Amino acid sequence: MVAAQLGYCFVESGAMYRAVALAALERGTDLHDGAALGRLAAEAGIRFVSKPSGSRLFLEERDVTEAVRTPEVTDASSMVSVHAAVRQELVARQRALGQDGGVVMEGRDIGTKVFPDADLKIFLDASPEVRSERRFRDIGDSEEVTHARVRQEMAARDRRDRERELSPLVPAADSIYIDTSRMGSSEVVARILELVREKNK
Repeated sequence: MVAAQLGYCFVESGAMYRAVALAALERGTDLHDGAALGRLAAEAGIRFVSKPSGSRLFLEERDVTEAVRTPEVTDASSMVSVHAAVRQELVARQRALGQDGGVVMEGRDIGTKVFPDADLKIFLDASPEVRSERRFRDIGDSEEVTHARVRQEMAARDRRDRERELSPLVPAADSIYIDTSRMGSSEVVARILELVREKNK
């Protein structure tokens, strides 16, 4: 929504790791084999396509925007992302996408690793209860997915991402922290656009 307001491109870096995870699951690649996953990341045709409805994620010629949101892929993506070979490949791609500016990029290491000199860094957060509830609403209720399971898996993923050796999940020292627990999406967008205007004065 921020990118649309600014006329910028939007890149969700986490979706790229999800795409590699999806490819690994489909091909039966060992999620602990960093070298094999690195080769898979290098070969994978991952791209974002702007549509009137928003940015869509493609793996080769297939739209996988929804397919990468399953709990299985979500869990696998944080396992895939700990491998140096995967991160090296995808960080290089992310830097290429943003090298000319005019990009809103979302991800857990954008402000610390991918673009440490970004014009504006924002660390969005919310309480675990609110985050898991939002995620649960995104996925939808089913026999396989419960709110408790979503919260448990989110906590496990956060722990892995904070404790990983490469690009751990931490706010950049010069980032602006926004707790969105009591904010709606339009309020968050308005606050970010306000920060952009202040930065551009």
